[in-house]
Amino acid sequence: MGDGNGDSPAEGSSSSDAAATGILRAFVGAVPTPTLVCDPETLAIRAANAPAVDLLDHDRGTLTLMGLPDLGETEVTVSGESVAAVAAAAVDPPASDGADDRVERFEWDLRLGDPGLRVDAALHAATIAGDEWLVVGLSDATDRVAAESERDGERRLVDALAETVPLALFRCTEEGTLSRWNDRLAADSGYDPASLSGRALTSLFDEETRGRVSESLSRVYRAGETVSCEVRLLTRSGERVPYRLSVGPVTDGDRVVGAVGVGEDLTEASLREERLAVLTRVLRHNFRNDLNVVTGFTGQAIEAVDDPELTGQLERVVDTAERLLRLGETSRKVERLLSQRPSPRPVALSAAVEAALESLPADLRERAAVEVDVPEGIVVSAVAFLPEAITELVDNAVRHNDAADPRVRISAAELPSESWVSLVVADDGPGIPPVERAVLTGEETPLDHASGLGLWYVNWIVTAGGGSLDIVESKAGGSRIELSLRVAEEPRSGDADAFDLDAFGDDA
Repeated sequence: MGDGNGDSPAEGSSSSDAAATGILRAFVGAVPTPTLVCDPETLAIRAANAPAVDLLDHDRGTLTLMGLPDLGETEVTVSGESVAAVAAAAVDPPASDGADDRVERFEWDLRLGDPGLRVDAALHAATIAGDEWLVVGLSDATDRVAAESERDGERRLVDALAETVPLALFRCTEEGTLSRWNDRLAADSGYDPASLSGRALTSLFDEETRGRVSESLSRVYRAGETVSCEVRLLTRSGERVPYRLSVGPVTDGDRVVGAVGVGEDLTEASLREERLAVLTRVLRHNFRNDLNVVTGFTGQAIEAVDDPELTGQLERVVDTAERLLRLGETSRKVERLLSQRPSPRPVALSAAVEAALESLPADLRERAAVEVDVPEGIVVSAVAFLPEAITELVDNAVRHNDAADPRVRISAAELPSESWVSLVVADDGPGIPPVERAVLTGEETPLDHASGLGLWYVNWIVTAGGGSLDIVESKAGGSRIELSLRVAEEPRSGDADAFDLDAFGDDA
């Protein structure tokens, strides 16, 4: 047996064998990549260069005692062929190939487990010093295979998610043509996969809204923005479907190389909103008119009777009717808020409070003492309905206070974090009943529920601007409602006049 490096011929070997081995070693030594030379008949390894020794983690002496199939975990390639059969094809290529120098390539697992070793192997027959040999070139494919496996796993996960999400998902090329999509897009559009492949995204929408899609894609590719728009999908059968489309960029470094998008069929939502809007308008109209009739005739009855007990009962009827009218008015405001879906904007807080107090009913303004401590210059991020939320809180504080001279204090201060502002409305009344507070904490039950929409309306306005609402007892014995509002990042001028809510429209 030779020494650790395999530099000395084995005992009993002929000088001609030693010479051949020297030539082979000189040959493979000149090759910069891992290379072996094998006997073409027995596949015994006769020479290996230093890169091959490093890759295979065997010294030359050990390698020259092995056959080529002995290197692998098995004698079978990744594709299922035996290494011996692949070698035979390289040494004796079929006559039909018409090639004298045939190269056979395959992947082979030399070690399994962690760390494993997979190689790309290239076998070809070569004449060296007048004899035929099988030259085996090797390269480490472990990292490449692992990366491909990871990408395949991620792609399978993405595909599974894409088919699970009840929305249309797609990807576009740089030219705006579809390259990938899930089954939902095919179902929504009515096109089979072959028809969708390479189709321009804009072609899936009708003539009137196609320009919005084109503009959205332009903003994605030009500025890297994520854009949403409502359009009409034009199906293969010619049906026009209300659709919400959201498209965002796919980037490679600083360059936008494509777009991904989500599509949602709005047919059911549109029908539901339309029917609810009609139902709400009809009910609200009849509700208000009929209650006005009730209060009108009850008022006449109060003037016509002299019985104090009956008068008290009739006055309770009027109070109940007026409370229902206020509930109907609040429901109108809630409908407007939900239908408009306003976005937060910079709002001057002192101006919002001033607008809120101006819209308070005159009888309540005269009845209560309202103290305001809101510094000028505080600008918060809120929706334009913020004054109505403040009005609702002050209205409740006065209306439900039995004191002869109700007191309400509105104060504001920037919190230490400098990112939030606290707006507090406190009163000296009886406080908010626990059942009303439960509405906002999720503790309300079907058998014990709040009767009004006021706190809901305030909470929706505040949370629409990214804020929050908290209710505690006031030091004065009444209620203390704190609105936490975000400080506006980019204050704008003119916000003191931003509260003309008639601009939002009202079909009541």
